[in-house]
Amino acid sequence: MQKLTDGLWRWTARHPEWHPGDFGAEVASFAAQAYGAEEDALLLIDPLLPEDGAEAGSVLETLDGAVDRRVAILISVPYHVRSSEELWQRYRKDAEVTIHGHPAAAKRLKDRSAFEEIEPGTSLPGGVTAYSIGKPKRHEMPLHLPSHGALVFGDAVAEYDGALRVWASNKVDAKAERFYRERFNPTLEPLLDLGFDRVLVTHGQPVMEGGRRALRDALDAKPWYRPG
Repeated sequence: MQKLTDGLWRWTARHPEWHPGDFGAEVASFAAQAYGAEEDALLLIDPLLPEDGAEAGSVLETLDGAVDRRVAILISVPYHVRSSEELWQRYRKDAEVTIHGHPAAAKRLKDRSAFEEIEPGTSLPGGVTAYSIGKPKRHEMPLHLPSHGALVFGDAVAEYDGALRVWASNKVDAKAERFYRERFNPTLEPLLDLGFDRVLVTHGQPVMEGGRRALRDALDAKPWYRPG
């Protein structure tokens, strides 16, 4: 469990479904004590508890200490539902707990009673806003956390070798490069106008300063493919 700054934590766990090589074997989750204009909340973003009991205990100890009256579990992409339901069950007796995501995320829940569909552009607990990307639109929605000046990506943007990368889903040839340059990357351009200096990614290391410049460089570069 790593404290990135006041009220912001990151932890990693083994990917539950995909076990590649040196990249992608571990995925990151985040917790943030967010203070919104209308509603404060502990945000749990793409949470995945480690399989190791001691490691999971360390994560839960920190989360238990941060829980107050409101917990919002935010899913950036449906694949990242993961431990959301387990954490909802853990905290729902002591706090108001909801799970937020794309409608497709609900299909991965056994109990959908706490699920709320994200409407892109509308305010979520803690002042968070989700944004649509892709042309055609993807199920992934980056999350803007104004309380911590951070932008969160699920899979669209990763960090590798010290830089942010627009992560292509397949090997990049001339056709794919043109698609990202002309159709996909322009849908991420409006995110640069948001107030953030940090970029938090579930794959790779977080960018804690200079995030806007790092994202700008990623959008200007060729798409990146890393199968693991």
